[in-house]
Amino acid sequence: MVSAPAKAERKSAHPKLQGLWKQRYLQLMVIPGIIWMFIFNYIPMVGIVIGFKNFKITKSIWEAPWVGFEHFAAFFQDESFGNIMVNTLGIALLKLLICFPLPILFAILLNELRSVKFKRVVQTISYLPHFLSWVVLGGIMITWLSDVGMINEILVGAGILKEPITFLAEPKYFWGLAVISDLWKEMGWSAIIYLAAISGIDQSMYEAATVDGANKIQKIWNITLPAIRGTIAIMFILAVSGIMNSNFDQIFILKNVLNAPRSEVIDTYVYQMGMRVGRYSYATAIGLFKSVVSMILLVIANFTTSKLQGSSLF
Repeated sequence: MVSAPAKAERKSAHPKLQGLWKQRYLQLMVIPGIIWMFIFNYIPMVGIVIGFKNFKITKSIWEAPWVGFEHFAAFFQDESFGNIMVNTLGIALLKLLICFPLPILFAILLNELRSVKFKRVVQTISYLPHFLSWVVLGGIMITWLSDVGMINEILVGAGILKEPITFLAEPKYFWGLAVISDLWKEMGWSAIIYLAAISGIDQSMYEAATVDGANKIQKIWNITLPAIRGTIAIMFILAVSGIMNSNFDQIFILKNVLNAPRSEVIDTYVYQMGMRVGRYSYATAIGLFKSVVSMILLVIANFTTSKLQGSSLF
């Protein structure tokens, strides 16, 4: 005789197996992606051990002697550690404070446009920079921001500046330029996910609000923003977890010897130590340190958002 709990367990598990069987073709389509991720994302993680060894390129990883946390300690004691962390966190926090909320506002404003043609033109113009590499956009910015570039001609011609400024040669301007250029490139593309969330809002809610006499601002505040709160929470978690990432492509293109005091971040420092100096173990240790901090920030942001908003990644 089969007990009642065993029968209940079998019945509860059976529908799950049936569901997997019904979706077997969809599940098979996922397998190549899992294999690809395992090969290119998980197997290379074995190389993390380099950060705990004194690796030389003339020998294999396993022949290198263990040094423990020596490279981590060397990084913390490095005279440039403080400056690198200030630049990394400074640029990242400015991007979080400015580049995170503006795409939300931009998406809401686009949604309020009634002219379909004008809306499409604005969307196309705002999306276009995303499809250009930082090599192209960086070259444009370097040209525009030179002492004979378009920006200086406009500012001098308008009487704002008395004489041209070589912006990328002045360290004090670098953080602002990094934020503005990132906003220029990604704001339109980042707004897509919010536009998708807004398009899923029940229109009858707006109709009811109109009947009640609500204006545009009230509809946005009481309907649109609460409806996309979950999407905003998820994107915020991802943004916080990426604070230690400074967009290597952007910084590497705009960085030079003159603005290095304000442009040297963890990513460029890792590149310099690993690819130029050849300190592979040291560079790996720094990269692992950054990854651990990012993971901690992800967990903290996920926990906080889950408690405050009820939305989380896991």
